Amino acid sequence: RRPAGPRDRGLWATWYDLPAEGREAYVNWLHGSYLPALLKRPGYLWAAHYASREREGGGGTQIQHTTDPKVGTGYHYILLVGATDADVFGNPTPSAINAALPDAGRQMVAMRVGERVNILTETGRCEGGAAASYDGRMVAAPCIQIGSFNCPVEYEEEMHAGYVASRMPAHCATASCVRIRKLNSVAGWAKHVILYEYTSLNGFNRDYGAANSKSPLGVGGHSIVPYLVHAPSGPNSALRLWPPVKS
Repeated sequence: RRPAGPRDRGLWATWYDLPAEGREAYVNWLHGSYLPALLKRPGYLWAAHYASREREGGGGTQIQHTTDPKVGTGYHYILLVGATDADVFGNPTPSAINAALPDAGRQMVAMRVGERVNILTETGRCEGGAAASYDGRMVAAPCIQIGSFNCPVEYEEEMHAGYVASRMPAHCATASCVRIRKLNSVAGWAKHVILYEYTSLNGFNRDYGAANSKSPLGVGGHSIVPYLVHAPSGPNSALRLWPPVKS
């Protein structure tokens, strides 16, 4: 089921790591000050902060990762901010917002290790079986799987068809899938991002792998997965830290 005109077509995504020292103070600042302030800005609709579960790899030995030294290697934390469209992140830009923080805020942002940022526009979405009962509305769901990658141009059309005709419908037919957002980059290393949203880790563990197994990413049974080049340590599954998940 495809909704008409989603309100949150822009996404600012940040992957990063944190040192052990000062981590609690950083998280308290992010959740208590930084994110609430962002959400007061025009066009900003929601924000969600996640802790990655582990190094996923997704497809085992099939998964390639970039070795470009300019690409940040952080992945333990993922920060997602939704807006009406990607232009919201153009004036001011995310880097300008962070540069304009008070000294204490800039010191907190400087704690991020291996930071990687993408500004993205949503090119398509699919509403899942749990969408109608999800009370978080636009906010990204409690459990996510996010992949950020590049694809050789000769396989991009096949990859697009594989997501639209096969993989997205397979996931959205499951009981625990809230939605899938397919996004493309305005700024950042990865040209393509896919964001799967699930109601819970139990639902994800039950449904994600089964949906993948019945939906090869390609056309006619062919898989283009070996040709994709992912960001370091991706794709990642993660659990939401903020807003708190209702028990």
